[in-house]
Amino acid sequence: MEELTVDVLRAWARTALADLARARTEIDELNVYPVPDGDTGTNLYLTWEAACEALPKGELTFTEAIQAFGRGALLGARGNSGVITSQLIRACGLRLDENLPHQQTDGVLADPRMSEAAAFADALKFAADAAYGAVAQPVEGTMLTVARAAATGAMTAANDGKTLADVCLAAVASARQALTRTTDQLDVLRHAGVVDAGGAGLVVILGAMESVLTGQHVSVDVPARVEPQGESAESQDGPAYEVMYLLDAPDDKVGDFRQTLAALGDSVVVVGGDGLWNVHVHTDDVGAAIEQGIDIGRPHRIRVTHFDDQAHHHEPAPGRAVIAVVAGEGLAGLFAEAGARIIRGAPGRRCSTGELLQAIEQSQAPEIVILPNDQDSIAVAEAAATAARQDGIRVAVIPTRAQVQGLAAIAVHDPDRSFDDDVVHLSAAAGQTRHGAVTIAVKDAWTMAGRCRIGDALGVVDGDFALITGDLEEAALEVVDRLLGGGGELLTIVTGRDADPALAEAVERHVRRQRKDVDVVVYDGGQDRYPLLIGVE
Repeated sequence: MEELTVDVLRAWARTALADLARARTEIDELNVYPVPDGDTGTNLYLTWEAACEALPKGELTFTEAIQAFGRGALLGARGNSGVITSQLIRACGLRLDENLPHQQTDGVLADPRMSEAAAFADALKFAADAAYGAVAQPVEGTMLTVARAAATGAMTAANDGKTLADVCLAAVASARQALTRTTDQLDVLRHAGVVDAGGAGLVVILGAMESVLTGQHVSVDVPARVEPQGESAESQDGPAYEVMYLLDAPDDKVGDFRQTLAALGDSVVVVGGDGLWNVHVHTDDVGAAIEQGIDIGRPHRIRVTHFDDQAHHHEPAPGRAVIAVVAGEGLAGLFAEAGARIIRGAPGRRCSTGELLQAIEQSQAPEIVILPNDQDSIAVAEAAATAARQDGIRVAVIPTRAQVQGLAAIAVHDPDRSFDDDVVHLSAAAGQTRHGAVTIAVKDAWTMAGRCRIGDALGVVDGDFALITGDLEEAALEVVDRLLGGGGELLTIVTGRDADPALAEAVERHVRRQRKDVDVVVYDGGQDRYPLLIGVE
């Protein structure tokens, strides 16, 4: 691709979110600076997800898309790394909107002398400078260093007349090299034997752009810990609290405000503009940090985290809550009847981390079990669980990859058991349930079973398209036979919203005739796209 368009932005957003989800745990494990609270990967994921959620669907101009994406990151930023990342996103987008050759104002090119490659490199440089400016006391060996290195590499390539993809490749290569050097730039990183966690996340984000521009998936491996040198970094002292809030305040007041906050603590980052700011500081004086915001404007969405003993200060109501992501009205009723709290999801409509966190908060329970019931929702659930654990809540994510696995799990849920025992039982029930489905192809595509065409019946076995036929009943019977081929005692059939009742009846007759040792239950699930969901326990 040689143009930065709305479609490229959307593809980058989706790719980076998926890559951050995969790398989240590894990045969390690197997190020792500025405090060893092990949440940098989670904070980056949540920040990026907020930006993605804010990007409207439908037709948009590049200006509308980049502004919505940047505002979403600003409002949803979490932690030191998330706030800096939101500044990088916003500043980069602002500069691109000014300089991209294909952007026009009143029919006139914004800067006809600047190529797409040069505009991208210039935007990276502008963003890195803006991020440095947002931090009261910039420190080398952090994601700031990685951002500047990426910009320098991109500028060099652009000045050499390279293409947009080549400029991106140069930015990623320079960022990776800078990331490896962070271990030696900060004593706390060297003592722990790690690279900077925020910098690692930034490399993942840039790598996603490389994937989009080159058309080849770029696998970014997060560097593992190496042999620590000296005493553990986790013994470092520092302020006890992280304070974050949004601030409505005049732009001309923020420079002095940032320096005032720096006198109260460290890791001061203030980002934003046009009267809306995201404020972050580590401090021992929570009240003073908030009062400084009141002096120049209106703080809101205030969040205070106690680093050392978060659980000690969290006293929720007793009980255990199960939260299930469901794909249809009937399924919602089944899970609710079993005692679960419901979040709606569906094919093409994945639930968000914010929705899960809201459900966790509303439950007021000290123990939470999450049933994502979808492969793509597992990473979202894990991110929500990590965020909730920072508030002292015990959270377990049962990796249910299908609705029928969730039904098997909720069926053995017992709130009177200990938390650990309950999690073991739910995990075992889900893990012992093979799952399948049938659907109709809505477009021509290549699948694991070969090429399908619009209208073909597709059979899914354990998450993969396993067969293509011309008849939905034939596909359903084949899926059932494959699932039962490994044994089983109970077959669960969940019918979709528009499913022909005769389809489930045909499957039930087939199983009762061929496998008299297998019990069959049929539920009305009401899910879209999949006439039948099938589970074998």
